[in-house]
Amino acid sequence: MEQSGPPRPNGMRADARHNHEAEDANGEHTSSIYGLGLNRSTSSIFEDVEMAHDELFSGPMAESLPTSTSAFAHQRQRSDSVTTFSYYDEDQDPESPDDDAYLSDFSAAHFPPHAQDWEQQDGDAQFDDSFEDESEESGLPSRRQSINNYDPNRRSSLLSRGSVQARLLRRDSLISSTSAGVDGRKSQKVYMSSDDFTIVIAGFRTDRLRSVLYNMLCISSVGTAYLLFRWLPRWRIRFLGVKSPLYECKWVAVENQWGEVSTLDVRDIAYGKPLSSVFGPANKEYRPLEYSADPELDRLRMIDYRYVRLCYHPVKDKFILSNGWEDPSWTSVMAIKAGLEGEEKSFRELVFGQNLIDIEQKTGFQLLVDEVLHPFYIFQLASLILWCSDEYYYYAICIFVISVGSIIATLIETRSTMKRLREISRFECDVRVLRSGFWLSISSSDVVPGDIYELSDPNLALFPSDSLLLSGDCIVNESMLTGESVPVSKTPVEDKILGQLELGSSAISPHVAKHFLFCGTKIIRVRRPQEDRHGEALALAMVVRTGFNTTKGALVRSMLFPKPSGFKFYRDSFRYISVMAGVALVGFIVSLVNFVRLQLAWHLVVVRALDLITIIVPPALPATLTIGTNFALSRLRKKQIFCISPQRVNVGGKVNMMCFDKTGTLTEDGLDILGVRAALRSSSRFSEVIDNPTSLADIGSKDVRSFEDVKVRVALLHTMATCHSLRLVDKELMGDPLDLKMFEFTEWTFEEGASSTRDGEDDDNRGLAPSVARPPPTIQYTLDRKGDIQAQTHSLELGVLRAFEFVSQLRRASVIVRSFGGQSGDIYVKGAPECMRDICRPETFPADYDELLGYYTHKGYRVIGCATRHIKKLSWVKAQKMKRDEAESELDFVGFIIFENKLKPTTTPVIEELRRSNISTAMCTGDNILTAISVARECGLIDKTAHCFVPHFAQGDSRDKYAELKWESIDNSGFQLDPKTLTPLPPSADADASLPYDIIDIRNYTLAVTGDVFRWVIDYADEECLKRMLVCGRVFARMSPDEKHELVEKLQSIGYCCGFCGDGANDCGALKAADIGISLSEAEASVAAPFTSRVFDIRCVPTVIREGRAALVTSFSCFKYMSLYSAIQFTSVSFLYAWASNLGDFQFLFIDLLLILPIAIFMSWARPFPKLSKKRPTANLVSRKVLTPLLGQMAICIAIQAMAWSAVRRQPWYIPPRVNREMSSIKNSENTVLFLVSCFEYILSGVVLNAGPPFRQSMFRNWPFVATILVTVAFTSYMVVQPFHGLRKLMQLTNMTMDFKGYILGMGAAYLVIAWTAEKLLFLRLAKWIGKMKIKVRGKPKQRKEFKEIEERVRASM
Repeated sequence: MEQSGPPRPNGMRADARHNHEAEDANGEHTSSIYGLGLNRSTSSIFEDVEMAHDELFSGPMAESLPTSTSAFAHQRQRSDSVTTFSYYDEDQDPESPDDDAYLSDFSAAHFPPHAQDWEQQDGDAQFDDSFEDESEESGLPSRRQSINNYDPNRRSSLLSRGSVQARLLRRDSLISSTSAGVDGRKSQKVYMSSDDFTIVIAGFRTDRLRSVLYNMLCISSVGTAYLLFRWLPRWRIRFLGVKSPLYECKWVAVENQWGEVSTLDVRDIAYGKPLSSVFGPANKEYRPLEYSADPELDRLRMIDYRYVRLCYHPVKDKFILSNGWEDPSWTSVMAIKAGLEGEEKSFRELVFGQNLIDIEQKTGFQLLVDEVLHPFYIFQLASLILWCSDEYYYYAICIFVISVGSIIATLIETRSTMKRLREISRFECDVRVLRSGFWLSISSSDVVPGDIYELSDPNLALFPSDSLLLSGDCIVNESMLTGESVPVSKTPVEDKILGQLELGSSAISPHVAKHFLFCGTKIIRVRRPQEDRHGEALALAMVVRTGFNTTKGALVRSMLFPKPSGFKFYRDSFRYISVMAGVALVGFIVSLVNFVRLQLAWHLVVVRALDLITIIVPPALPATLTIGTNFALSRLRKKQIFCISPQRVNVGGKVNMMCFDKTGTLTEDGLDILGVRAALRSSSRFSEVIDNPTSLADIGSKDVRSFEDVKVRVALLHTMATCHSLRLVDKELMGDPLDLKMFEFTEWTFEEGASSTRDGEDDDNRGLAPSVARPPPTIQYTLDRKGDIQAQTHSLELGVLRAFEFVSQLRRASVIVRSFGGQSGDIYVKGAPECMRDICRPETFPADYDELLGYYTHKGYRVIGCATRHIKKLSWVKAQKMKRDEAESELDFVGFIIFENKLKPTTTPVIEELRRSNISTAMCTGDNILTAISVARECGLIDKTAHCFVPHFAQGDSRDKYAELKWESIDNSGFQLDPKTLTPLPPSADADASLPYDIIDIRNYTLAVTGDVFRWVIDYADEECLKRMLVCGRVFARMSPDEKHELVEKLQSIGYCCGFCGDGANDCGALKAADIGISLSEAEASVAAPFTSRVFDIRCVPTVIREGRAALVTSFSCFKYMSLYSAIQFTSVSFLYAWASNLGDFQFLFIDLLLILPIAIFMSWARPFPKLSKKRPTANLVSRKVLTPLLGQMAICIAIQAMAWSAVRRQPWYIPPRVNREMSSIKNSENTVLFLVSCFEYILSGVVLNAGPPFRQSMFRNWPFVATILVTVAFTSYMVVQPFHGLRKLMQLTNMTMDFKGYILGMGAAYLVIAWTAEKLLFLRLAKWIGKMKIKVRGKPKQRKEFKEIEERVRASM
């Protein structure tokens, strides 16, 4: 069929072997556009998490889960922003049709012209996902299709209520006439998954005529037009650009969801390689036509946005992220080991760039230009010119010197910061790489995806790229990414794992992470494999991502481009400046009219009127808003608390909900073993607590009554000695702290075995030398073949033939062990007590199993269950072939290991302080719910005398929409909650009222929720039930990182300003999502949280809140002071302008440099008040509480000056201003009186507006401020009473009588009394009265935070 359209600009051509067309019944080409499940988007690895409850932390070992398994498994599918983009129009998007119908009915007319042309030449070459949802995280097709086995009726977390986000595009949005059509797509959306934000890309070309006009306009306006277009990039784009299809545009405008716009040139280079070499393999699902195997791409078009490369896909007609590319040949480990051909390297480097995280360093001149052309300094420059033209030379020179000093200091700090960050991020070393069958030594910057390099090189200390381990084994430290310094073991990848590789997703799955080597992480140990049948004895890895596409690159970008905080104070402050600019404009017009009336010279009219603008909009205002924050940051650094996002300091002042992780945060990081309790067969009861390992096999113990009891105790000891993930590095055991404590308890020794390459059929035959555990050199008691006890003095060695690592879904780990010289073997398993019933024979459980488990978990202990099974004959081959489900079945339960997790000494006082200050607290942990409740009660997070209700599924489970919850008191099951309203039900008739937790305390009840219930309530429960759970919930247990993050988001959605404090990788998502996230970690955890405390307890939390409140109040005080300063000076100048007078040069200099600057600085010096108050400072600048006092103070200042101005005009010695057409009259009585009175107002208004308790220390504790006030008041009084001749001449003061001098001093004192009294007593009451009148007039009640309304509804319903 003939089709018309412009020629293909990118030179796409299909393989000639597949050159045939596919047409539908009507002769038109058809295309599969969407596949079910393709419309996905996920989040940043440090942001959000997929809400599927996979029981990641459902076992007692949860929070000790190795980082490689846990740190990158917490991601959930992420919805996009609701931002309206300027360069994207989706108004005409039709409703989303049914998927199947859509796949079959969509015609080829919707392809961009170049794609249609290519399709016409070769119908095979179409791709099924030619038009995917632009909000897809990377746009790269996957070789695999994930299966969602959830209930189809489940309400996705993407669309959960209260979420602050919604989908950017519907499935079919790309067929909008505004974005695609016969002319090709002109704009698109891209979800930047690794950075967790959405951008719009719009294509443009430059109109030549407009370009000429632009240059002429810039020249003719002496650069003014250039500055305007520089500050307003949208205007520049609109003026110069003409919208152009993406396939032929010369440059693009990129707009992110915060409205930040940048323009990028499109690079267009010759390529000539297959399409899959850039975009990966095509997905074959939903492909109704025959397709070309892999068409060739003649030209490559790409853009780089914030160090992320996007390449243009000619078929999809959009730019695609290149960070998720996977080679179609990555299907077999053996095939991968062949390495790359030399010529392939150059093409891959063309697509992916060099393997360098190299931050672009601007030259000093570039930084200078950027700084000088900032609107603030341009305003300063204009003011300097204005002052010089008015002969204010001294003032202009001083301001110029200060501005130059500020610019130089900023440039030095910027250069230093960028240099430091560049040194941290840039890494380059020599590596041995396999190219074209030969080993070469090259720079790590030259490696590309697919390169094979040697890990066993002793000079390699850090991984140069994101890689997959192919052979050998490694122990690495991933604290750079996660903040946890626990060593992590890495094992060689298998063929089946290659099939699960998803580099385009925002997170590496736990299964892949065990084999994934993250760029920049530290190598602790690398071991070569034993030489296998292929003759290899090198530890090898394959490069999969390079440069800024790596995980480390994403972290560096997060530091370079932090997300805007969106704090309301900053937005309101600039709105206020805009209002003041409007007032200045009015003043400008009034003054202009007045000067024309006085017949002044035109140059003087213009200069004076413009000078009024510089007065009412103080250039120093933006700088003064940050002074308090800088002082707070300095104080925090002295307390070992570091911040990478200064704006978050002020946000900390509004926190009203604080969530804590448990282990390592509220409790001590290390666990101590209380002891073990063996499951005795003879009595079907547990033994007493055994706290000595040698007594476990002691046949003389009073508990031992049979041979079976001895076997149980020995099995328990052997489980602790062998079932762990420890590694030996430099003769020191390293690994999970829980495993380390457990093994140290046994007093055994450990020798790690060697490993071999795992590939092909022998994937599981890992190592011919097993790891060996040996007891201390004391007499051991064992059982002979007849079951008789015998003393054994020869050395006992237990070899670990095979280990099944801890899996979060199974909540257990296991090993297959055989003793040295023996023919039989044993399986040892340890895991969560809850999972023991699924894998152990029922008759092996003691009768008091549930009773003892409940006792210890109620007391806050951590309990691990152990089980075993004896195998009479076990060979090496049999152990390797045994499947996990076979090994972990029909086991005999042998006992509990009991760990003691103590509270940190500071935990209880801090929690008590937060609760006293009316800050809600909650625990969010992966631990057992009973243990969590016990710890919460112990530290005071939950009231010890009130009921705590715990839900469980009375019917169904977390995936069942129609499941039913039953909420029972943890102390007395007779007390229950209504499952709909979560309010207490009348107790049952047989409820024990004698308990200390009686009906009187039921009004103060709290909730403790497990992760599966939390997931179900979010997905299926009534909205009111969800909100009440969030408000009343105080313990959230068995929470995966996914759910921790969502909990923070849900709390924020009901109005909480939520903080989170945690210590590990499990908390990264929640730390980033919280309004203030505080990480208790010494490594690079600052990347994962705005605040990092190197003092590892929660004392940092009230410290940050106190400093935040002080900084926020300081910002408001400084803002009000600078605004009042402008109003005072505006008033003085306005009075003087009436007769063409003005303040003198040195008068302006004295006011700005000797009064305003030191007072504003030292006003911010005050430290926070040591005690947290119940009320929080306001963060709303445009509020009655702020504006009413500010306007009132302005009125008082104006009244005082008006009285002084009026009084001086009535004096017999009054010297009136002389109207001079060419210059202003300075030396006159009006000038002198207004200058001196205003000086008292400048000084004393600082005293009035200086905030003290309950957020900052008293003014009298701020000695620099007090000293400044005393000195300035004394000096001003001296100028009033009897200044020496030189000072009077310098300040251009006139003579006054002593009576009037006393009058001026009295006016200063009167101002202080009136302003202080009004500020403390009158204005706040007036603000409240205005608020009440507003409510009465509008008839609407005051809008309150939603969580407060929920609390009231809960109290009212009881």
